[in-house]
Amino acid sequence: MPRCTVLTLIAVAAAWPKLPAQSPASVAPVLDAWWARTSHRSPGDWGVVVADQTGRVLWQVNQDTPMIPASTVKVLTTGFARTSVGGDARRATRVVGSGRVDSATGMWVGRWALELNGDPTLERPDRTGPTLRQLAQQLSAIGVRTLVGPLEVTTGSGIARSSYPTVWSDRFRGRIYAPPIGPITLNENVIYVTVGPGAKIGSRAVVIGDAPTGVGSLVAMAATTVAGKGTRLRFSSLKDGRWMVSGKIGLRGSARRFQAVSTDPTAVLEAVWQHATAAAGIQWIKASAIAAPGMPDRHVLAEVASETFDSIAHEVNTRSLNIGAEMMLRWGGAGTAPAVELTNFVRKITGLSGVHLVDGSGLSEEDRVAPIVFTTYLARMPQTPAGKNFPLLFPANGFGTLRRLGSGLPGPGVVRAKTGTLTNVVTLVGYLGREDGTLIIAAMYNGGSQYSARQAQWDLFRKLGAHGVVVPTDFGEDTAAGGPNTPRQ
Repeated sequence: MPRCTVLTLIAVAAAWPKLPAQSPASVAPVLDAWWARTSHRSPGDWGVVVADQTGRVLWQVNQDTPMIPASTVKVLTTGFARTSVGGDARRATRVVGSGRVDSATGMWVGRWALELNGDPTLERPDRTGPTLRQLAQQLSAIGVRTLVGPLEVTTGSGIARSSYPTVWSDRFRGRIYAPPIGPITLNENVIYVTVGPGAKIGSRAVVIGDAPTGVGSLVAMAATTVAGKGTRLRFSSLKDGRWMVSGKIGLRGSARRFQAVSTDPTAVLEAVWQHATAAAGIQWIKASAIAAPGMPDRHVLAEVASETFDSIAHEVNTRSLNIGAEMMLRWGGAGTAPAVELTNFVRKITGLSGVHLVDGSGLSEEDRVAPIVFTTYLARMPQTPAGKNFPLLFPANGFGTLRRLGSGLPGPGVVRAKTGTLTNVVTLVGYLGREDGTLIIAAMYNGGSQYSARQAQWDLFRKLGAHGVVVPTDFGEDTAAGGPNTPRQ
């Protein structure tokens, strides 16, 4: 596999800070030695580009070859969605209705529905985000004491349903990182149930904790309490969207926590809403709706909102959260084929055709991106109106998926990058701060030597950043390491 050093100038829309000019000679000796080792120790298909902050290629291997990118697709999705909605955008979850509160009884007379819009932070007890209980409390505050009617679910656009993406491999189905995707999203469409022993030997085990709160009502308990500390419990999914706990748990045994993908997010929504209304002092009677079909003069009865887009994007990239990336893709897309819109957006930004995307998270093995597309995109996005502080939307070295890149560099913030991992795929793309200017790096590997290839990618960033500085938070300012724009973790 040949290596060649080129001086390909890629124009950008605006000037970067005036810094000493980088040249192939400043990086080639390090990269030549790195490649000699890596190509021997990690055989497979490699695509590597090291560019300066304007996108000018300083060193490359197979720069134009489309490869499977895995989760580094999230880099592209982030810029696409931020351009469409803005960094301060929030996703709302609402109770909407048409009718009135009966002042004598507190009953809502009319139609009502929950409007969900794919907020990936909704109902996360262990993390930040709004809850359905907050919605119910707002209803209580306007005098609602009774709701009558089946749960109706709507969304701002499209169909109010979440499902497993057809472009994802069936072998990922049921995995925590591959839940159903769509507007109905609670606790990232993953459930947690903690089971403890009953009050006495022979009694049923009990659910002592759940997330999202209320999902425990969907658990059928078949496990019994026995003497001692021994515990043998089994947690399984049922066909109707519920779960079953079977086996035995010792009276003096420790509680067990189980997690599973929510295969029926609508059933989970109903259970959580039931708990939320009861906690707010509202009786929900699941009878036929009172009013005639339709909801004329619909208005918002209660509303909660997510954190800002930028906050969500940073978390999505730091944790490599697939459901979050897919929801960002849908926020940014205006039509029924957001992945096509994403592909066209990347081609427009870069002026290159070496990209084909079918999802926003990179979990699909049908995605293809050439290394030069990544480096060009990362060079040009910060120059767009939506690209201010774009590197800060990705984790710093030592954090999240870059936690193993914590050593060998001067400190946090020298790297802002995104990893990608699938079977036979490891990728790493992002920014590397240096005194002579920020380097943009795309290191992509498709092959069977995943572990050694990942170590080689870490090594690449460490060698080029051994004397690095913090990546500037705003490319329009001169921000040396430790300066006023040093990013906060």
